[in-house]
Amino acid sequence: MASLSCSGPWLVPLVLVVAMATFQLQALAAGARGGKGRTPTAGFEKVQLGDGDFQVQSPYNVPDSQRFRYRNGVRTFWVYKDDKPFNTATHTNPRSEVKVKGHEYSSGVWQFEGYGYVPSGTSGVSVMQIHNPEGDAHSTVLMLHVYDGVLRFYSGAAVEDGIYDRWFRLNVVHDVGASTVAVYVDGKEKFSTTIIPSSSYYFKFGVYMQHHDQSACMESRWTNVTLYTKH
Repeated sequence: MASLSCSGPWLVPLVLVVAMATFQLQALAAGARGGKGRTPTAGFEKVQLGDGDFQVQSPYNVPDSQRFRYRNGVRTFWVYKDDKPFNTATHTNPRSEVKVKGHEYSSGVWQFEGYGYVPSGTSGVSVMQIHNPEGDAHSTVLMLHVYDGVLRFYSGAAVEDGIYDRWFRLNVVHDVGASTVAVYVDGKEKFSTTIIPSSSYYFKFGVYMQHHDQSACMESRWTNVTLYTKH
């Protein structure tokens, strides 16, 4: 029987759901206490997403179910260091990701929000990215990597320490006109930078192996993924 994740079978998935609900209530309570900057979605319009908007990309030689699981509202992604690419036409690294399709954008301000979880041991992997169209000189304008428990902008600036074994709220704001991105963790801005502009963009999340310090197996879990925009 194939493993259900790097961490093994989910013996008590309900515990994760209860923990997630508790986390969200705590976040709402913190926002209600008036902490400035705790509501990065203020002023944005929610984008309606359906199940068909979440396109799974996983190694081509195994069924999606051996690298991806969707249960009780939580999407779990895992990939092994020696896995195949997601199709036979590419030589990219192994991945188990969702591409948010049908919501490509080229103007305005767009925001990704999701509650993520990275189990200890996962390293050398991108867990979220803003992707450019195929054929661009640069594939992405933002990638958030995990190395030894630290969430980083690509392999560089630290965004958040101690990312392992906890649910965290991630908000990524992309101002297309200003060519800037900002990253919030648990409602607080942790990183911002200017980026090289492209013709269009889309969001991805999951696990996509990078080029150094990879663990044998890489995993992330996501729930309540939402997009927001304003023009």
